[in-house]
Amino acid sequence: MAKSKINLIIDALMLLCISAIGGIGLLIKFVLVPGYKRWEIYGENVELLFRGLDRHDWGTIHFAVGLLFLFLLIVHIVLHWTVIVSVYCLLVPNRAARWAIAAALVCVTVFLFTFSYLVRPEVLGRGFGPAQFYQRQSCPAVVTNAKSNMQGRFCHSRFRQQAQSSLLWVMRH
Repeated sequence: MAKSKINLIIDALMLLCISAIGGIGLLIKFVLVPGYKRWEIYGENVELLFRGLDRHDWGTIHFAVGLLFLFLLIVHIVLHWTVIVSVYCLLVPNRAARWAIAAALVCVTVFLFTFSYLVRPEVLGRGFGPAQFYQRQSCPAVVTNAKSNMQGRFCHSRFRQQAQSSLLWVMRH
């Protein structure tokens, strides 16, 4: 098969993949909403499905299509490598600068692909039902004086942490 036909097929598949990634992302964000939004919209924790799949199943498909897109992108770059190198050499004529920019791009790329294995999530507490959710929203932290210790009623550790960081910011400035 001619190289131009392979390029056209790969580009068409990449377009379909990125369209699916965007569409599934919008589906997860705005249609198959998370639990706390279900309580707000429907008044109870209903199960939301599209084509028999919930938001987590669609998230798995979203991830798989993303991996397929990444594979096609790598194939696309390999097929266009000589053009990429030629244009890069024209845009950055200094050899040392080319190597420095390439090394920086490789380092940033490796970091972006691996940072999720290097971080620890911040754990705030366990989930709540609708009564606790609305109670948490209705009683934010009350701080009487910025210079004094915090006083007031805290319903959730997240409000306490936000109030403490706000108080520290006010005391510094």
